[in-house]
Amino acid sequence: MRGTSLTEEIPGWLTAVRAAEAKQAIDIKVLDLNGVTSFTDYFVICTGNNPKQCQAIADEVGAKLKAVGDMPNSVEGYETAEWVLMDFGDFLVHVFSPKSREYYSLDRLWRAAKEMVIPAEVPAEQPAAE
Repeated sequence: MRGTSLTEEIPGWLTAVRAAEAKQAIDIKVLDLNGVTSFTDYFVICTGNNPKQCQAIADEVGAKLKAVGDMPNSVEGYETAEWVLMDFGDFLVHVFSPKSREYYSLDRLWRAAKEMVIPAEVPAEQPAAE
């Protein structure tokens, strides 16, 4: 199933969120677009503080999803890093600069979408002490 990683059936959008968190993305939101539009199911929206951080977030998202067999159909805006758009089919990842995030305001534009609750990260189990 596209958009779902192979390991433990973690949704692709959540893998993207964890990758963005690892690179200190701020204001991460996931919008559920099921029933709102037909071109994708989810938007992952986040902000980086500067172009280098936006590129680092996009790089990490790409690497983590590639590791579970999910490659983007396209990536746009990487060079300028004001708005990096990564299309994974079932979900789109939007990495914005603060200025572009405010200007384009996808949260407002897609207000008919339901905001997903991002589950807390569960720490990996530690091996039992012997």
